[in-house]
Amino acid sequence: MSTTADATFGLDTAAHVGIAVSDLDRSVAFYRALTGTDPAVNDENMHGAGFAHSQGLSRSKLRYATFHLRNLGIDLIQFEDPVGERSQPAANRPGSMHLCFQVDDLRSVYERMRDAGYGFLGEPYTFAADEVTPPDAVGTEVAYFNDPDGTNLELIAPKGGFAGPQ
Repeated sequence: MSTTADATFGLDTAAHVGIAVSDLDRSVAFYRALTGTDPAVNDENMHGAGFAHSQGLSRSKLRYATFHLRNLGIDLIQFEDPVGERSQPAANRPGSMHLCFQVDDLRSVYERMRDAGYGFLGEPYTFAADEVTPPDAVGTEVAYFNDPDGTNLELIAPKGGFAGPQ
């Protein structure tokens, strides 16, 4: 892919993140519990050659559900045809992405989730002065976990530059 540094396109608003899943029903239950919301649409389908070609596939048949958060949609997509191979996402693998949920009290949310059986990749972490820039990001707390298919998920109680647009 070629890019030029002087070409800009103004893509400054995210609509949704799409997550490929192996079992739509299981993933809907997981994200329903995680977000505390019901999907806006559930167990819908898409299929057809035109859609498949737009995805770089020769054919496609899929089921999907969509959750609407306050600032972003989450599309859960189960490809029934063709069924894809399971990916091996990890924080350090190029191409891997993660979805981050902002919280006010990370320790409280972490403890409630842990007590409910969610497995975290490690203990919550708070960034120290010599570990992160900009300096106003010091004190940001993070914790990482995975969904049932291994998608990287994060909790964050952000400070400074990690706080994003207000």
